[in-house]
Amino acid sequence: MTCTQEKKARIRELNDQLRQSLTGGRIMMTSGVEALGQSVVSQLFDLLRRYNQFDEGNDPYGEHDFGAFDHGGQKFFWKIDCYDLSMEFHSEDASDAKKTVRVLTLMLACEY
Repeated sequence: MTCTQEKKARIRELNDQLRQSLTGGRIMMTSGVEALGQSVVSQLFDLLRRYNQFDEGNDPYGEHDFGAFDHGGQKFFWKIDCYDLSMEFHSEDASDAKKTVRVLTLMLACEY
């Protein structure tokens, strides 16, 4: 495995940890998602944690940082962004959890 492949694998691991356990970063939702109510939001986060439909179309870099799913007749997107510790810029090394703040955002597709 090359250095780049190792970094990509580590980024994927950290992103999966955040998505599946909702730990290792910050979790955000848009106002449109929040307005759906706590019961629906809980269902959405359950779908998010179980999400595993990664392919070349939605995950071209193999980092598991974006996905889409349907629920209740609506389409939802989620994405993970990696910032530096001050959250001013993108992380200089997203494979290094000590240099990166991960932010997962769940949104209605129409809010993207």
